[in-house]
Amino acid sequence: MKVIYCCYGSSHSSVVAAAIHLGNLSAQSVPCAQDILSLPYYDKATTDQLGTCAYMGTDDMGCDVYILGTGPARNIVKRVIESAFQICGVSRDSYMLIDTLKPIGVITKIGGFLSRRLNLTGIGRPMTIWGIRRAYPRLASIVTRVKSDSRYRQRICQG
Repeated sequence: MKVIYCCYGSSHSSVVAAAIHLGNLSAQSVPCAQDILSLPYYDKATTDQLGTCAYMGTDDMGCDVYILGTGPARNIVKRVIESAFQICGVSRDSYMLIDTLKPIGVITKIGGFLSRRLNLTGIGRPMTIWGIRRAYPRLASIVTRVKSDSRYRQRICQG
């Protein structure tokens, strides 16, 4: 099973969701700013990395976890991936594309724009941290739903 957490730029919500999934952050408590900042890839992706999956690790059940920045064309990117997998004979049950952008608020989005697009990290990065911490319970809930999804559980049971 491949689990792909998707957000706008693969810098914030997908990175945090992948970290929760892999156990690098607790799903039960909101991490401090430093714990979020210390995550690999957090607030580091560049525009030319959009559309490229980044491997984050393998979870305790043997599933590979990735992040993906879709840019403004999130629905198109999802359809492209799904149709390419279908053409290549990849079963729909062997991967999950998970949108992590929905639960974050406007402050995180503005902070991400300031930090990643305008290179104003001193202003933007604290905004992203504030917004991610505020949205953290919703991101943890997404990961919990992924791990309880029958497709995920079935793939685990089949080894």
